[in-house]
Amino acid sequence: MEASVEAGAERPPRPAATVVVVRDGAEGLEVLLLKRAERGDHNSSAWVFPGGLTDPRDRDASPCVDGLDDAEASRRLGLPSGGLDYALAAWRECFEEAGLLLGADAPPPAAEGWREALQRGERTLAAFCAALGLRVALDRLVYLSHWVTPPNRAKRFDTRFFLARAPQGQAVRHDGAETIDHRWLRPADALRQGAAMKLLTPTLATLQLLARHSDVASLWAWATAPREIRAAMPAVGTGAQGPRPVTPDEPAYAELARLDPQRRGGGSYELLPGRAVRLSPRLLRVTANNGNLMTGPGTNTYLVGVPGRETDADGPGWAVIDPGPDDAAHVDAILAAAPGPIRWIFVTHTHTDHSPAAAALARRTGAPVHGRVADHPQWQDPGFRPDVPLAGGERFVLGHGDAGATTTLAVIHTPGHASNHLCYLVEEEKTLLTGDHVMQSSTVVINPPDGDMAAYLASLRALAQRELDWLAPGHGFLMDRPREAMQAIVAHRLAREAKVLAALQALAPATDEALLARVYADVPPKLHRVALRSLNAHLLKLAAEGRAVHDGVHWQPGAT
Repeated sequence: MEASVEAGAERPPRPAATVVVVRDGAEGLEVLLLKRAERGDHNSSAWVFPGGLTDPRDRDASPCVDGLDDAEASRRLGLPSGGLDYALAAWRECFEEAGLLLGADAPPPAAEGWREALQRGERTLAAFCAALGLRVALDRLVYLSHWVTPPNRAKRFDTRFFLARAPQGQAVRHDGAETIDHRWLRPADALRQGAAMKLLTPTLATLQLLARHSDVASLWAWATAPREIRAAMPAVGTGAQGPRPVTPDEPAYAELARLDPQRRGGGSYELLPGRAVRLSPRLLRVTANNGNLMTGPGTNTYLVGVPGRETDADGPGWAVIDPGPDDAAHVDAILAAAPGPIRWIFVTHTHTDHSPAAAALARRTGAPVHGRVADHPQWQDPGFRPDVPLAGGERFVLGHGDAGATTTLAVIHTPGHASNHLCYLVEEEKTLLTGDHVMQSSTVVINPPDGDMAAYLASLRALAQRELDWLAPGHGFLMDRPREAMQAIVAHRLAREAKVLAALQALAPATDEALLARVYADVPPKLHRVALRSLNAHLLKLAAEGRAVHDGVHWQPGAT
């Protein structure tokens, strides 16, 4: 195993390039994987894509390059200069390790004799191209992704991944030194190999991405469309599977990266009931043990306070947001997690996984309960009685701590999921506690009559205009990039609305059940009962806009 580095001994990553070579096989998209030789390090015996370190001498081959110069290559990679070095390295490494000359119909017979000399650095890419009259077809490469090795690794790489089509008429020939085997595999088949096929984190994540596409054309259309490519550095988390890397597409990634920027480990990629997690100097989270289909990993209770003087009985005190379900063990966990006296209780809304514990917590702390009563009683906590009714727009200064630190909680009315839904903004940290307005890895159910789809979309659009850095959802981990998250939800809802309109046109007059089967065909049948609520919310919104009409039994398109 590759050794980790001690604190203070961090090494800068070395620039490297990788090329993901794909082709259409008999059963769909296939990708080339090479097996690394045993070298006594982290990469030994791993199945990887062709790739390696950049070589500053490669840029001498730029007169032989087709379709790309350094200015354009650097723009694509978000670099001030030097972008061409990565593309040249990807092209060269593909030949050195796999024997493929990208962009050539067939490699000249003399090319094979250059592979070892290039690998050992005895000959240069410029000399290779000049001797054989080769053109370096960098216009055949598409920038795919960017991976950086975490700081705790002894060997670190700053790697740009490129995508390339397999050249026609060329056979893969692993070099027998750095790579000792090769396979063309469907991405899903490679993923199914599990532990039998050692896959490093970036390789695994790339295969998962490729597995979403059935053929090269689909993958190419996605890869060449405008998109932002961010550097991905795996985080490190612990959980039921033991310590392991956590990739950017996993729910825990943003939180782990924030709490452990040096990737030393210690954070969890699971939400553990009853465990207090310090998210910032002002914010803690305790998750209730009520995970299920509707609540995901469980309902989050947050404690918000002022840094400093935390344990002072006369200090500023702490606020609890969403005490959670009626669960005595969870109330005990909240009290145990509180760094100081609890002086306020706030509720985002009164669904039974968020507010029932407010009464028990108030009895044990004497703290007043703040919130709103829902307009409709269905699915609500019937015992909720706020001591301080909220309308939205209130601001609570929770107190002053050390060095003049303050914490201010702003109340924002966000109807949609529920008529009485409130979000709470920790102003000093630009962190929004979203309740169920934004959930991680799940679509929020909009359940009429208390739920309102038009109000939900309006609330999301209004929140997306605010300057926010983090979302702290009622279910899930901390989420970064709040504006993008909310814009994605709006886009998803509008796409679903378009499917409702298309189904109305195709099926009318149609019952709820007929529309449900068409509109939510992509949703497992076991979720259709829940999906029916959101379908009704869409239909009621369209009816209010004159775009749908209901006669008591059937739906039809409206005149508008």
